[in-house]
Formats: sequence, structure tokens, C-alpha cells
Amino acid sequence: MTDELRKRTPLHQALAAVLLALIAGAAWAAWLGWDQHRDVSADGTETGPYEAWQVLGLVVTLLLPVIWAATRHYVPAAVLGTTAGLTIAAYVDWSDDASGLYGVGVLMVMLGSAAATAVVAGLAQAATRGRGGPRDHATV
Repeated sequence: MTDELRKRTPLHQALAAVLLALIAGAAWAAWLGWDQHRDVSADGTETGPYEAWQVLGLVVTLLLPVIWAATRHYVPAAVLGTTAGLTIAAYVDWSDDASGLYGVGVLMVMLGSAAATAVVAGLAQAATRGRGGPRDHATV
């Protein structure tokens, strides 16, 4: 069995998913976890607690590990691990909301991150195959 095929065993996929979940959770904490205050404008409207640059920073930070995993045939791990990490982080961060609406937000994070990472991982794997990157079959 070649190294390429070993990487795709269920154990390696699971380990990669756990690693990506930890990376996603740490990225959430670094970019969004510290900002918990809403901004109140002069007319009394509230925004936040996150600024657009924080969310963009989180997305850009997660692109590299997702692309890395996808180009090495860890697409399921990239999608499931990143989605799980972000979903858990959102739940932990927002679950103290007394209105109970945090559940809707957590669901949106889960669905959005699953869709986005699936697209990015799929594109990354397709681009790698086209340029002679890691292949699905063993070389003779």
C-alpha cells in the first residue's frame, strides 16, 4: 500500500478531521472570541459584536488548512472537521444568549461553513489533479 492510499484510511481521515476541528476552534477564538461587546451608535442602534475584518480574517486563516487537507485527499476531513470546529466554537461563544436565538445562529454557522468548505475543498482537489498533484491511483 502506498503512502497516498494510507493517508485516506478511516483512522487518518478521523485524525485529520480532529486536527482541523481544533484549528477551526482556535481560529475562532483568535479572531472572534475576544470581541463580546456590541457597538451602540448615537441613534441607539446596535451592531456587532464582530466587525467584518474579523470574520474575513477567520475565513482567510481557515483557507490554508482546508486547501492543504483537500489537496492530500482529506476532503471529508476538511469539510467535517472545519465545520465541527466552527459549530462547536459558535455554540460555546453564543450559548449564554438569554433570547435562545443563538441556536439559529449556530445552525447558520454549521450550514454555511459546511457549504463553503465543501466548495473550497472540492475546487482545491480538482485543481491539484489537473496540475499533476496527488493522484487517486498508485504509481507503478
